Amino acid sequence: MVIGSGPNGLSAAVALAQGGASVLVLEAADEIGGGTRTAELTLAGFRHDVCSAVHTTGILSPFFRSLPLEEHGLRWIVPRASVAHPLDDQPAVMLWDSLEETCAGLGADRSSYRNLIAPFLDNPEGFFGDALGPLGWPQHPGMFVRFGLKAMWPATRFANWRFQQSRAKALFAGCAGHSIQSLDNTFTAALGLIFAIAGHVEPWPVAEGGSEAIPRALGSLLRELGGEVRTGVRVTTPADLPEARMFLFDTSPDQLASIARSALPGGYLRRLGRYRYGPGAFKLDWALDGPIPWRDPNCLEASTVHLGGTLEEIAAGEATMYRGKHPERPYVLLCQQSELDPSRAPEGKHTGYAYCHVPGGSTVDMTEAIENQVERFAPGFKDRILARHTMNTHDFHRYNPNYVGGAITGGVADAFQLFTRPVARLNPYTTPNPRVLICSASTPPGGGVHGMCGYHAAQRALKHIDKFEPAPLAG
Repeated sequence: MVIGSGPNGLSAAVALAQGGASVLVLEAADEIGGGTRTAELTLAGFRHDVCSAVHTTGILSPFFRSLPLEEHGLRWIVPRASVAHPLDDQPAVMLWDSLEETCAGLGADRSSYRNLIAPFLDNPEGFFGDALGPLGWPQHPGMFVRFGLKAMWPATRFANWRFQQSRAKALFAGCAGHSIQSLDNTFTAALGLIFAIAGHVEPWPVAEGGSEAIPRALGSLLRELGGEVRTGVRVTTPADLPEARMFLFDTSPDQLASIARSALPGGYLRRLGRYRYGPGAFKLDWALDGPIPWRDPNCLEASTVHLGGTLEEIAAGEATMYRGKHPERPYVLLCQQSELDPSRAPEGKHTGYAYCHVPGGSTVDMTEAIENQVERFAPGFKDRILARHTMNTHDFHRYNPNYVGGAITGGVADAFQLFTRPVARLNPYTTPNPRVLICSASTPPGGGVHGMCGYHAAQRALKHIDKFEPAPLAG
């Protein structure tokens, strides 16, 4: 039994079905997908990704790569560049597919960037296999030690130590900003490295037709394997669940605690109650009367544009956010799906997607601040807006209860919670009740549409599932 049909829940279900288990997935919403749904949020014909949009780790996921998802309708569309990072007084910094082409745009830091990234490109499958797993002995220890010695640093200190000039520092800061923390926190360099390396292995893609293609493909494969999905079934108590051998929760820790309270000991419930969800997000979707008029046209080549200027400016904005305030010039992540996938908008029109990080639970409207950041690097942008749709942290939480306080990555992944999600256990997917597991983004390796949390939880479940007979959750 799997509760929740986000990418991790569906991945857990597929892995269980592959292992010979009979699987039922229950989903409260009327459609599967969790954070990977697509909808006409603004005007008819403009198809917007409601949450996740560009799937950096999706295309690299060892589990996804092992599945015949193309046969079930998933097609990745890759850009020429993963990232464009505009600057005020010079051309945008570009994270091209080619390492050498990227280095060519980094001036005096070209060799330093090459030496940083190139060693991980010798065996990228091995690197991401280790990076997208729980804490444990890596399959490629030499490479992972090389990574770990760099990853433990705060992104600001690492970038200032590694690079001399503003361009490489800005590029690294934009990648590290995906950590949704102050860039002065330890281990924020890890995200900078992972996202930069990923861009040279597989350019950050979008899913053709919208992010909903990912759960649609997983659901189709699951049904082919004999699994079942029921939508519109809200689970709030054990009585809402049919009997099963094991229960895998693709939910936030607080939902696990609420639903399975009678099946879990008090000490574990208290530890779940101390889980920290961290900052949230404020998101804008636009229907646009044409492409974004970037000052540097190279920006149109990227699936993702990082807006925030220099390392110092991005770090200051994220530090302000992490302290519970709202920066006037936020770090903005903007995605350009319709530049790659014309099916997202009517002919000649485009969709726009952008968000910034905000304190958890924030209700502040960041529309003007975000649009000012876009206008700063794309003069005339505001004149192309036909309609807009906003989501604050409360909207995110209502849309998906896993996004507690608007936390779109399942909880803060700082040094105290990076390896102990949701609590410190030898196997993070297990609970004191051997029939109850958690498989959401609140477990390692955390946020992202990669399905690895679900996969790893399912592998644990398959080792023990034959020990149990079907029974109620609290039985």
